Amino acid sequence: MEWTYSVAGLAVGFLVGLTGVGGGSLMTPLLVLGFGVPPVVAVGTDLLYASITKAGGAWVHARRGHVDWRVAGWLAAGSLPAALLTLALLAGVREDLERFSSIITTILGVALMLTAVSMLFRGPLLALRRGQKFRHHPAGPSATVAVGALIGALVTASSVGAGALGAAALLFLYPGAAAARIVGTDIVHAVPLALVAGLGHASLGTVDYGVLGWLLLGSLPGILLGSHFASSLPNSFLKNALAAVLALVGAKLAL
Repeated sequence: MEWTYSVAGLAVGFLVGLTGVGGGSLMTPLLVLGFGVPPVVAVGTDLLYASITKAGGAWVHARRGHVDWRVAGWLAAGSLPAALLTLALLAGVREDLERFSSIITTILGVALMLTAVSMLFRGPLLALRRGQKFRHHPAGPSATVAVGALIGALVTASSVGAGALGAAALLFLYPGAAAARIVGTDIVHAVPLALVAGLGHASLGTVDYGVLGWLLLGSLPGILLGSHFASSLPNSFLKNALAAVLALVGAKLAL
């Protein structure tokens, strides 16, 4: 029944193209709850999946000049070492499979709930970012590196957070930046982070390459299809509905 993974990839890819919501927040819980994939394997597989699917988006944003390379570098300076440290910590508990799975499941649940909150309050965040009181006070390198470290640890442990949480953090760090530049910088930073974290999980033996291939077979055309219909459906309703689902799924996993 491997083809069902491609159907799942098609559905998730369509929603990502339609709403812009990161695939990790949808794909990982679907693998865990829908297909019974062990949480640690779902996280590792999804990280490599994300590094491949987001590479195309990063290339497009880079060509359009929507990337602040300096900010992306600061984020990576925090996130990549944090990813390596998190992988080392996970390797330390790998032998205790029950504890390992419990830790990953709890972190995944918390990450999903945080993502849901960031989606629900994206509108107010954008309004706050445009306010004159905050507009001319961008953060410095140290704050950006620290936020990158938090994102790196969360993404490595759960595969969730590089998209919605990263963009929400950048809204506060750089209130004067254009929305397209925030999205582009966030996606470009997510590619090497997901790749490093995914390869680290591969070294721990927590990647299912067969599932990865089937997911990509469905998701790549799904993203194109969703992008085509993105302008014809009420995105705000869809995003709020997805946020509610993510909050419920996250609570189920965490508790």
